[in-house]
Amino acid sequence: MSFEHAPVTKGIMVGCALTSIVVGLFDVKHYLHLQLVPHISRHYQYWRLLVHQLAFSNSSDLFVAELALYNVAVHIERQFGSVKFASFALVSTLLSITLEFVSLLLFHRVGLNYIPSGPSALLFSLLYQHSRIVPSVYNFRIFGVPLNNKSFTYLLALQLAISHLPGSLAAAMIGILTGQIYRSDLSNLKSYRLPPSVVRFSTRFLLPLIGSTRAPRRSNRARPDSRTASPNQNDEVVTTTRSPPAAAGRATARGRNNASAGTSVVREWVNELTGRADRAQSGIRVPADAEIAQLTNMFPDLQREVVVAALQRSPTIEGAVETLLSSQP
Repeated sequence: MSFEHAPVTKGIMVGCALTSIVVGLFDVKHYLHLQLVPHISRHYQYWRLLVHQLAFSNSSDLFVAELALYNVAVHIERQFGSVKFASFALVSTLLSITLEFVSLLLFHRVGLNYIPSGPSALLFSLLYQHSRIVPSVYNFRIFGVPLNNKSFTYLLALQLAISHLPGSLAAAMIGILTGQIYRSDLSNLKSYRLPPSVVRFSTRFLLPLIGSTRAPRRSNRARPDSRTASPNQNDEVVTTTRSPPAAAGRATARGRNNASAGTSVVREWVNELTGRADRAQSGIRVPADAEIAQLTNMFPDLQREVVVAALQRSPTIEGAVETLLSSQP
């Protein structure tokens, strides 16, 4: 996976990492956390409501958050589009700041007086969108517990939620609540988009700063051609010494036989490496491009890998449609 079609996600990850490193180098981390007493109630430091979303307080939280963002936000931005995703990030951040301030006012008497720094609420809002939009690719069990491919990302987020109790858990719950409010389209939040002037400014000045988001180039020769070579396509063996006509004919025949045997051995070895020899026994078929295009049009929200996997597991396209429909949330 890469940052292709996900420049906003890359910008958020790079910006969060840079700000966390800078505040650590200049030793100003104590200005970033959100605390009701005495910072807000006594010293009126309301600017903390904004700056506490900029950076994490330690490297372990930053590492876990970057892993979770990479596994979650890329999929969400590709589903939403960059403009809608940036609008969602802004709305979720402002809404979570408001809910965090209200939570501190309501629950500071029961021990909630501190919320650690970092965009944890935005991360958990993204996790909620990911759980509702992106389907799981495969399921498995560990000691009887049903899990899927998204469970590892949720375990990373759980580690971030319990790292600084009770403030980190409150930020996680606020982030999930923010995601629910946005998805329920309360107050028409889903229709908000950034102004065109902001989009043009970001495209012209900010997008070049994050670098390229193109996917790594994949060679079109990853799998060799399955067509068998005819005997007349084998190259003739070239020697540097001149042999008699009869000896040269025998040497040419031996060279052709050896080349044919070597080609068949190499082709068999490549088929074993690529799994092409075991496809018939394993029941995995190679779907046609027309089938992939048809299912992609029927399920535009699903990724190509999910569609191809469903076609490979199903003997017919109707079976693949039933599999994809049953996996929808």
